[in-house]
Amino acid sequence: MRFSAITIITLIGTAFAAKLPAGAPCKQDGTNPKPGTGEFRIIYRCLTIVIIKMGSVGETSVCHGASVPDITTKGSEFESISSWRERVGINTDAQIRLVKLSHMRYQHPDLDQITVFLKDFGMQIVKQTDDQIWYRGYGPDPYVYYARKGPKQFLGATFEVESYQDLEKALQLPNASGIKELVDHPGGGHLVSFTDPEGYLVNLVHGQAPRETGEYPERLIVNYEAEKPRLRKFHRFDVGPAPVHKLGHFGYCVQDFPTMLDFYTQNFNLVPSDFLYVEKDGRKVNVAVFAHIDRGSDPVDHHSFFMSTNETSHVHHCSFEVHDFDTQQLGHYWLAGKGYKSVWGVGRHILGSQIFDYWWDTTGNMVEHYADGDLVTDETPVGYGPAGDESLAVWGPDVPPTFLK
Repeated sequence: MRFSAITIITLIGTAFAAKLPAGAPCKQDGTNPKPGTGEFRIIYRCLTIVIIKMGSVGETSVCHGASVPDITTKGSEFESISSWRERVGINTDAQIRLVKLSHMRYQHPDLDQITVFLKDFGMQIVKQTDDQIWYRGYGPDPYVYYARKGPKQFLGATFEVESYQDLEKALQLPNASGIKELVDHPGGGHLVSFTDPEGYLVNLVHGQAPRETGEYPERLIVNYEAEKPRLRKFHRFDVGPAPVHKLGHFGYCVQDFPTMLDFYTQNFNLVPSDFLYVEKDGRKVNVAVFAHIDRGSDPVDHHSFFMSTNETSHVHHCSFEVHDFDTQQLGHYWLAGKGYKSVWGVGRHILGSQIFDYWWDTTGNMVEHYADGDLVTDETPVGYGPAGDESLAVWGPDVPPTFLK
């Protein structure tokens, strides 16, 4: 049995004070009052009053979760998107208009090995040649991951854009490749590649034909303590990989955060959902950003792109959506049973709210399963909060050092 501080002092005080007459006021001469004296009873009273005013010191508060409005989660540090745009000088008319993330592109030395991993991770092969493989999820994207044979290399994330004119506009960006027709790629379309200020490849695609989707996984009926709609229906699960739905987000560690932030938010309709900052010389310096693709009033993921300040520039991870918490847990234990190396998970993030599970692939790239992420619109304010391990997750294992590198 656990007792609060108030309960403990009440029990002690009862033992010493219940039978005693009122004594002198609390002593001020530096001597210690002795139990069994009136002055001890007075001190007991003083301590009780102090603890009551402090509010149940030692009392354990219970956990609690709720789905609350986006503005409520921002605390006192936030601004509207329009205010942020005006403050930093964003010209939306000049931007290349992104629609969504399409797929990731990587180069791997062993395509057979990475294929085994990606299948265990929940992807399926949609097309294969001697030196290229395209993998899909169960969503409408023709593929969510492209692998090419060669030394380990990041070939960039790929965004879908609104129009062919957006591809033409992208030709003005650094080291643009020219518009390439994706003749042999599932879904077809046209692609432009370029580099950002820290040398990362970025790809834009337009004109892909979506794939026909089958039935989506059914939603489980959940019983709560006072509401139990699942009557005579029992939960049963098939063990296996967690099927991937879509590519959700990706991100970098960068050395020049302000320059990279300016490049991505000026050239594209990427808008910060949340910044993280550190205190430096009496001012707040932004060191990380979680950015969404602005689609006006249409709901979009809390972030499709993120960056954090680091001593070195490198890709951090890419993340793929799965159906729900049970799917994610089944996938976690499937990967663990196959002997793959876990990075961090399972847990729940704070910014974005996703349930997360990070793994190393067989080439040494970090990939993530996520479920139940936040959605935002153009009315969701830009938030600001302090950086630190405590900002990363509300529950889950301790943050490993490898995740922060």
